[in-house]
Amino acid sequence: MEEHTTDARGTEQAGSGPVTLTARAVEMVKAAMEREAVGPGHALRLGVVGGGCSGFSYSMAFDKEPNADDTVVETGGIRVLIDAASREYLEGIVVDYVTGLHGSGFKFLNPKATRSCGCGSSFSA
Repeated sequence: MEEHTTDARGTEQAGSGPVTLTARAVEMVKAAMEREAVGPGHALRLGVVGGGCSGFSYSMAFDKEPNADDTVVETGGIRVLIDAASREYLEGIVVDYVTGLHGSGFKFLNPKATRSCGCGSSFSA
């Protein structure tokens, strides 16, 4: 899967991107964009917010434009926006989409997490 990382000004960044979406996650993001009638040019915004049972929670939303301090990653044909404050927590993360007995949803595989909750949507670093 080809991946490019740039900052919001379009300057290419060296090294591998800070996040990876699995093929299944890419498929489900594209389906959600279609279902929610998100227009062309929109991107997936990934972030980290305080809260959750382990200290931090992941956030996902669609956004039209990057902010000045965003990192922009292209993975699987999906443009991903990451704000500067979240980047250190999301560096190296893999976003997958899983189906199981407890339901279906996006799962965040974070190599920096020292602890996570049972549902996989919050963590400690």
